[in-house]
Amino acid sequence: MHELADAPVGLNAAEVDQRRREGRTNDVPDAPVRTVGQIVRNNVLTPVNAIIGSMFVLIMVAGFPADALFAGVVVSNSVIGIAQELRARRTLHRLAVLSAPRARVVRDGHTLEVGTSDVVADDILELQPGDQLVVDGEVVAARGLEIDESLLTGESDPVDKAPGDGVMSGSFVSAGAGWYRATAIGADSYAARLSEEARRFKLAGSELKGGVNLVLRRLTWIIPLATVLLLGRLLATEDRWQEALRGTVAAAVAMVPDGLVLLTSLAFITGVVALARRRALAKELASVELLARVDTLCLDKTGTITTGEISFERVEPLGAATEAEATEALAALASADPAPNATLTAIAAAVGSPPVGWRLNQSVPFSSARKWAAASFEGRGTYHLGAPDVLLAGGDAGVEARARAEAASASGGRVLAVTHSGVSEPASQPSPESLPQDREPLCLVHLGDTLRSDAAEIFAYFRDQGVDLKVISGDHPATVAAVAQRAGITAPADSPSTGGRAASRAAAFDARDLPEDSDDLADVVESTTVFGRVNPHQKRAMVHALQSRGRTVAMTGDGVNDVLALKDADMGIAMGAGSSASRAVAQLVLLDNRFSTLPRVLAEGRRVINNIERVANLFITKAAYAVLLTVLIGLAGSPFPFLPRHLTLIGTFSVGVPGFFLALAPNQHLVRRGFLGRVLRFSLPAGAAAGAVTFVLYEVVRRLDGVTLDEARTSATMTLLGVGLVILLLISRPLRPWKVGLAAAMAASYGFAMALPMLREFFQLDAPSLGGWLWVLGAVAVGGAAAWAAVELRERIAARRAAST
Repeated sequence: MHELADAPVGLNAAEVDQRRREGRTNDVPDAPVRTVGQIVRNNVLTPVNAIIGSMFVLIMVAGFPADALFAGVVVSNSVIGIAQELRARRTLHRLAVLSAPRARVVRDGHTLEVGTSDVVADDILELQPGDQLVVDGEVVAARGLEIDESLLTGESDPVDKAPGDGVMSGSFVSAGAGWYRATAIGADSYAARLSEEARRFKLAGSELKGGVNLVLRRLTWIIPLATVLLLGRLLATEDRWQEALRGTVAAAVAMVPDGLVLLTSLAFITGVVALARRRALAKELASVELLARVDTLCLDKTGTITTGEISFERVEPLGAATEAEATEALAALASADPAPNATLTAIAAAVGSPPVGWRLNQSVPFSSARKWAAASFEGRGTYHLGAPDVLLAGGDAGVEARARAEAASASGGRVLAVTHSGVSEPASQPSPESLPQDREPLCLVHLGDTLRSDAAEIFAYFRDQGVDLKVISGDHPATVAAVAQRAGITAPADSPSTGGRAASRAAAFDARDLPEDSDDLADVVESTTVFGRVNPHQKRAMVHALQSRGRTVAMTGDGVNDVLALKDADMGIAMGAGSSASRAVAQLVLLDNRFSTLPRVLAEGRRVINNIERVANLFITKAAYAVLLTVLIGLAGSPFPFLPRHLTLIGTFSVGVPGFFLALAPNQHLVRRGFLGRVLRFSLPAGAAAGAVTFVLYEVVRRLDGVTLDEARTSATMTLLGVGLVILLLISRPLRPWKVGLAAAMAASYGFAMALPMLREFFQLDAPSLGGWLWVLGAVAVGGAAAWAAVELRERIAARRAAST
């Protein structure tokens, strides 16, 4: 709590208590997170569980309970899904409390920080730069207050607010300070709708989820048609309807990618929980996938490349000014801003308060868009503090001062200029729209901003991972370029330069020279690495330009000038100590403010998503060969080559257990678009090879003299399992000893089931004769070679297409 001498008094304790009793509080509706009951229903009542459950009923009606092992997937899917989602909900709730927005209310003349739900009707709320308004209201006092409503209205320019003007929740303060009275609270305010949308636990915008759902929708048509065809043929050829039904159930169960939906959801949930362990709060499940797909990372310099801790170094007088005169003016300017930013706070701490006699007349707060602040003092004129290349006018003094500032900026220093004009009240006041023509340079202010100790290592990691880095800052291009160079961020040698203001070092580009045309802008942004003098709306335009070229863009930032770009980027990443507005619009908040967390976050996202694609190949391959076998057997009129328990063995040893281990394996390859196309290009030919070879083997072996149906089915089981393990190795490339060992362990596990009489009898396995073994080995070799050839052909075609584009 602290005193605000000239702030409104606000409500007293009795008035607050009365409004609470009347229910006039900012009771924002809870975000629509799933309840425990909804979590249970959504994990139990799924289409996959419905199909498997129906098949369980049919196999029990047919009288073969030993073939109902496949129903265990319903229990495992449900239990694992419920447990993981409840765990994720608890973890995210704990972190969300830490990141929850706060409000500063004035009560009994004191400013208090309270939770947004503790705001009551008619409360007076304090506003400072970077604050997001949490309720609707009416301004009661303002000091250069500018509100950015672009998130609500699309209007790009900040709106000046004076007493009596209305303000909407969801907008944010871009400059100045003020107080406003809460008039619309709770569900009546825009903030309630914004909060509900921002906190929704969803899978929006997920290419992965969309691809999986598309496969399931197609299979819901294919499975009934194929099973009806098979059932009709089996009823015509089998002696007992129970056997026909058992074969049909086996085919239907094999066609269902039973673990794919669970694995996809679990991958998102475990990814979000893994991020949470690193103190990174993801607002959507799809954030994991978006992180993995990021190929371009836009960085704000301050707080990202540097620590953001501004330090005052020295004052450099210009012209006839003395150091004492310059320091006095600087102290007056620093104390004139009602809500000083980090730079003014550092200056004020170093130079102290102004001497007696500096009476403030009017001030204009600092704005990222105009790059300066101003204040006029009685009998002393007007002083401006801001960017040297904006404030320093022409003439010999201005040219010399600019040269000094540029020399300091080129070495990586941060430099501000102070100018003085003879304009004093009451004739004229500083205007936020224009600069006086008679301003003279007074001094340069040298500031320090420490480079993060691990910056070079972090950015080297991103380069190694194929992520394109873009430094987008409001500072002088030469300063940004020097800092970027010290951090190890290199720019292309052929970056465009327009002369004039385009910096020459490290390809820094002055954003004031950016083209207006969207295509030209995209060309510049794609080919350039370092940008200076970028205003907030240009940051957003640069994000849009990169997205227009097919880039998946992440934007990091912590200030009010980053809000628009954070919101429109594919992945907005805010610092936990940043402004409330930046945290509100970002999809990922680094609660511990450690930028070094980001490489681990990226690696986690890539591991999860790349491994889902690998395992999806296994499940879709299984569905592909099951559909093909069902159609071929239906056309041939033969007994189905598998019992349901055989397919349980095949699915467990070639898909289920290996898929679990592959899902946990390290994998940091760049995630590319086109998930479904790649999966189908692998799975369909590989599944067709496995299904065709198994069908031919089965038809040949069962016609050999003296071969029983159980022997033929066992031969088909071994063939399909063998080809499935070859496909597993193809999916696992690049091969590692543990991956080869995994496939060998699965083969050995099947061998153990064959060797142990009890298991062999339960699974109705009957070892074939020597001739049958030779057929099996030959079929596995042919099927494995065919799958390998199909995959290689697919990769070569894809590589050729990529090279042509």
